[in-house]
Amino acid sequence: MKKLFTSESVTEGHPDKVCDLISDSVLDALLEQDPNSRVACETCANGNFVLVMGEVTTNAKIDVEKIVRDTVREIGYNKDEYGFNADTCEVKVMLKKQSSDIAMGVDASLEQKSGEGIGEGAGDQGIIFGFACNETESYMPAPIHYAHKLAERLTKVRKENVIKYLRPDGKTQVTVEYEDDKVKRIDTIVVSTQHDEDVSHAQIEGDIIEHVIKPIIPEELLDDNTKYYINPTGRFVIGGPEGDSGLTGRKIIVDTYGGYAPHGGGAFSGKDPTKVDRSAAYMMRKIAKDIVRQGLAEKCQIQVAYAIGVAKPVSVCVETYGTNKVSNEEILEKIFKEYDMTPKGIIETLKLRRPIYKSTTNYGHFGKENLSWEK
Repeated sequence: MKKLFTSESVTEGHPDKVCDLISDSVLDALLEQDPNSRVACETCANGNFVLVMGEVTTNAKIDVEKIVRDTVREIGYNKDEYGFNADTCEVKVMLKKQSSDIAMGVDASLEQKSGEGIGEGAGDQGIIFGFACNETESYMPAPIHYAHKLAERLTKVRKENVIKYLRPDGKTQVTVEYEDDKVKRIDTIVVSTQHDEDVSHAQIEGDIIEHVIKPIIPEELLDDNTKYYINPTGRFVIGGPEGDSGLTGRKIIVDTYGGYAPHGGGAFSGKDPTKVDRSAAYMMRKIAKDIVRQGLAEKCQIQVAYAIGVAKPVSVCVETYGTNKVSNEEILEKIFKEYDMTPKGIIETLKLRRPIYKSTTNYGHFGKENLSWEK
């Protein structure tokens, strides 16, 4: 049976990703000085304006406005003609202390209060998913794997001046054709990239195919019927926060599995690891990947659920889509035996009280070998 599945990615200059990176940069700066910082940092951007808001409890002293400007400049928004400029944008900071009602559940779990001796409770209720499959070397589904690689390449050719007229904003999309649940070919590739005003559509199309698509997509997955849509509107000069408002946490499907596996709903960026929306998603990815890598299944999805202030998960569910080599019950038993899924256990296992989060923001939180939950 044949089917098509599509996933998308975006570059770091996309307005939502600008906000994600600012939030994670603030988080990293706080954790660098105080590893026990509690952070829920949200950013929004529109035009030449950035607002950083949220709840922070920390002993760290940081210059948030400087972090914003340095981050925006690093992305590449450094000219007034872009409508968004690191040196001239207005920055407003509205950070306050974390709610004491939330803090009391995180500081000491329900189990600890009842004498069981288990540490921190979950920072919120939530359902979280982890997923892995053997379709690609990254153990990620092929559509999101290639969409991320294209977006990352699009940024690389811009920053290295391989294509000199590119601007920071951009999006990619890849449609994969499956036959009997195996990757057969790539049916469609979409790339939309911001550019200078005086460049022709024909040049953009040729350069993107030559310098972005060909170096990334395996030749054996392309054929005469593969469709390419490069800047299909014909023009993409106005972009970034000048073209559309940005907000932390609006690219959760880009951040995870491209829609190939479920998402629990909670965003990642700007949150310290006591927030299980983030830390448990990393742990569930690790567990799912370990199961696939060890040959126990070709695909594995883990769902876990937490209650605020409670350390142990209230439920854990395993789905292997009929690809398992041992029973799901055996896999579940192995998970409970080998992995500590309490917030404290996750933080310690994955070493999450470190300033590592800027490296997660763009091109997916999963599939990068340098991250502890991927090793």
